[in-house]
Amino acid sequence: MAGLKQIKSKIRSVEKTRKVTKAMEAVSAAKMRKSQQRAIVGRAYARAAASILSRVSGSRELARHPLVAPRDIKRSLYIVITSDKGLAGALNSAVLRKTFADIASHNLSKENVGIIAVGRKANDFFSRRGFTVEAFHPNAGDAISQEIIHDLVHEAADRFSMGECDVVKIGYQHFITTFEQKPTLRTVFPLSLEQLQKMVRDILPKKGLYADVKETDANVPARTYYVEPTEGAVLNAILPKLAAIFVYHALLESQASEHSARMVAMKSASDKGEELSHDLTLLFNKVRQAAITREVSEITGGMEAMAA
Repeated sequence: MAGLKQIKSKIRSVEKTRKVTKAMEAVSAAKMRKSQQRAIVGRAYARAAASILSRVSGSRELARHPLVAPRDIKRSLYIVITSDKGLAGALNSAVLRKTFADIASHNLSKENVGIIAVGRKANDFFSRRGFTVEAFHPNAGDAISQEIIHDLVHEAADRFSMGECDVVKIGYQHFITTFEQKPTLRTVFPLSLEQLQKMVRDILPKKGLYADVKETDANVPARTYYVEPTEGAVLNAILPKLAAIFVYHALLESQASEHSARMVAMKSASDKGEELSHDLTLLFNKVRQAAITREVSEITGGMEAMAA
């Protein structure tokens, strides 16, 4: 049995760890709420973008545009969003497994798959398995810069329009509730009105503070417009911006999911730490009581021996 000094040292160590995990839990909760707020605020813009695409969906030029026209899938490009840090349960592994399963379901070889990794976990996972990581972007900060959105969209759009890949998908953790996140894959290119509308609907969480935000229909009938200077020029300008909505909200959802998963993981660690501290305290008292009883027995035995 461990000595009193060792047990007391363990109790102090557990208490210090609990203070750290409680602090990380509080920080993650605040960051998760901010990510949710940004997603809700940006939802109006996403709905307007879906409305724009719905209005011009009857255009012949749109149907022929290289960013919209579907193809037979022989080569794929995946934008995979994970975190740079751990301590978030199965958050990253679920996204990586989802992406890997999609690659396997299409019987794609490693030579026909390209990866754009956002976050160190995705970069390490696919690099170790021999996939080509065509670009890597760190995912350590809380702010989502316009530069990373621009880079991701244009890297994907350039490869797709030049025929280097037949489909571009983005994989990330979709935030459902504080205790539930779902690994999700969405098709960015070819750009689809259906995918954009589904993404807009899924911005609202099922439970929590923002679950009661009023839902409105963004569907509008397709119409024919006279466009200046040309339809092609206008579509070349707006389609990458519509695709940027996928990337932006995927990054927001991934952030909210990361902070949520880390908050839950740290809460679990804090609870386990409290339980362990309680058990160690009981053990400490038990060992101390046994030591006192032994000392009293030795003193009593010594006194009886002297009296005899």
